[in-house]
Amino acid sequence: MADRHVLPYGSWPSPISIDTAVAGNLALREPRLDGDDVYWTEGRPEELGRQVIVRWSVAGGGIVDVTPPPFNARTMAHEYGGGWYAVDGGEVFFVNLDDGRIHRKPRDGVPTPLTPAGPFRYGDLVVDRGRTRLLCVREDMTRVLGAHAAPLGGRAPEPEDALVAIDLDTGAATVLARGYDFYNAPRPSADGRRLAWLCWRHPNMPWDSTELWLADLDERGLPVNERMIAGGGEESVVQPEWAPDGSLVFVSDRTGWWNLYRYSGDGVDGGDGGDGGVRALAPMDAEFAGPLWVFGSSWYGIAPDGTIVATARRAGRDELWMIPVDGAAERIDVPDTAINGLQVAGRRICYWAAAPTEPPAIVLVDLAGGSRRVLRRSFELTFDQGYVSEPEAITFPTTDGDLAHALYYPPTNPDVAGPPGERPPLVVMSHGGPTSMSPAALDLGKQVFTSRGFAVVDVNYRGSTGYGRAYMRRLDGQWGVYDVDDCIAAARYLAQRTDVDPARMAIRGGSAGGYTTLCALTYHDVFAAGASYFGVGDLEALARDTHKLESRYLDRLVAPYPDGLDVYRARSPIHFTDRLRRPLLVLQGRDDKVVLEAQAEQIVEALRRRHIAHAYLAFAGEGHGFRHAANIRRSLEAELSFYAQVFSFELADDIEPISVEFLHQRR
Repeated sequence: MADRHVLPYGSWPSPISIDTAVAGNLALREPRLDGDDVYWTEGRPEELGRQVIVRWSVAGGGIVDVTPPPFNARTMAHEYGGGWYAVDGGEVFFVNLDDGRIHRKPRDGVPTPLTPAGPFRYGDLVVDRGRTRLLCVREDMTRVLGAHAAPLGGRAPEPEDALVAIDLDTGAATVLARGYDFYNAPRPSADGRRLAWLCWRHPNMPWDSTELWLADLDERGLPVNERMIAGGGEESVVQPEWAPDGSLVFVSDRTGWWNLYRYSGDGVDGGDGGDGGVRALAPMDAEFAGPLWVFGSSWYGIAPDGTIVATARRAGRDELWMIPVDGAAERIDVPDTAINGLQVAGRRICYWAAAPTEPPAIVLVDLAGGSRRVLRRSFELTFDQGYVSEPEAITFPTTDGDLAHALYYPPTNPDVAGPPGERPPLVVMSHGGPTSMSPAALDLGKQVFTSRGFAVVDVNYRGSTGYGRAYMRRLDGQWGVYDVDDCIAAARYLAQRTDVDPARMAIRGGSAGGYTTLCALTYHDVFAAGASYFGVGDLEALARDTHKLESRYLDRLVAPYPDGLDVYRARSPIHFTDRLRRPLLVLQGRDDKVVLEAQAEQIVEALRRRHIAHAYLAFAGEGHGFRHAANIRRSLEAELSFYAQVFSFELADDIEPISVEFLHQRR
């Protein structure tokens, strides 16, 4: 302590610059194994968020870009996309964002369009080489784009989902299944005789209830003898995959936890895990899958000998497990605490990985030799790990006699200490979704705060995944209540432990987390300030105007719409702006189709009308979540400047301050 400078919390100089944090936003997604090659996609902020498919080969040559500029390998199907490319034998098929068409690219060739121009969006691409076709989910946007489309039953027209096969020679599409509101995960069997898929209907989200269907394929490759083999009711089925013996493996939460099952017959499971040819594999109180927010999600894979390698999440941390066909499951020792996109080929596995002190990365593991190789990191640590704040998993009491979970990051900087007797300001973070969770992974956005003397707590409030279905379901009918209660409880818990200054606690979040922020500042007086990134201010507008995937999401989280209109209005901060007293930073993308810009502007106008301290930044070209490096940088700068002005300390960083209207009048 003697050789450390003493400076006010929040004003500490840090080697973790905002530029470093922005560079750390290289988004690594969707690893794929193809022979000796490994593919994945990179979202590059410095290229205006362009999504690039890259390849790494065992033979060497480093990492090479597969999709050249200006191609942007990304789809907006179901608005959040995913499953935007497939690779087979070195040939890559991908959706290009600008024109929405599927393109094909031979290993040494250039991309050419496969599908014709049209009102379609594609996702969940799977190569069915035996029938010379590509299987995928197709959204037909005709009704949405119609010039004279009128609201149906008070809601906007919706795109139409279908499972389709795209002929690899002609690009012609054949519909394989339609009639459900949503489709996901088309999976042809290796022998080409059967096809499995997932589907569900409004008002369900895929973590509420999905159905697993199986069909035989006739000589033309069309489904016949369709039958539902799992799901429905209050059961969510995720990620069907064919095993080498012809059985179908899938994940179901029928026990309250997403666990693995194997289907070997044609009956329907009676519910005890043993009827109808369905049996449980390695049952445990852990989650072997997560919410299907995007296409192409993968939490396990199957080796040629039938061995399953899977991710299991418990207590908010991921583990890697090996489940042989015969014998006991065993845990694989890896240093990773967050794992996603798991792929298996032979004895090799590949996945996205992260840990509290390790940057997100694409890693390749050789199960036979036990080696683990990092192929690409989201960023490289250019500073000493002593500046990294490691999270403490905390469980704390909250309302209605429940317990909630969070990760607490203390202020950490080996060069600086806070003044004796002073406690640090706290930034409470709440994740989006709200059906999601915050993993124990190194995030430079958090470290920007902790290395400057802030404490951070990332709350996995009731409704978060990773803690079982019962914990997730506790948010039913309580969104805007329990999530806020848990953020408040986490802040008070840390204040009572004397970790943080109870007079300088801020709350921030994006999307659903932005809604939690707005509710906390509107209906409670615990927090001294807040920052809302594209947050929901009007629940009714969200239910009425949002995209198809989430158009009935609030029926369960809030109340059926429009019957529960009084609940929607009571929990919409936009109707109670007279209760706002605390400074608020509002950040919004002008092209956001999930939370429309009008909601942010309504909140800001109310703040301005009532002379409440606030600042507003709206970014052109940004949707629901910022992708452009300049905008990510500016939003972080703005947030730091905002807290510095509100909490009255000087930043060590030389950044352009944000103008906070009415701040001096408030003081």
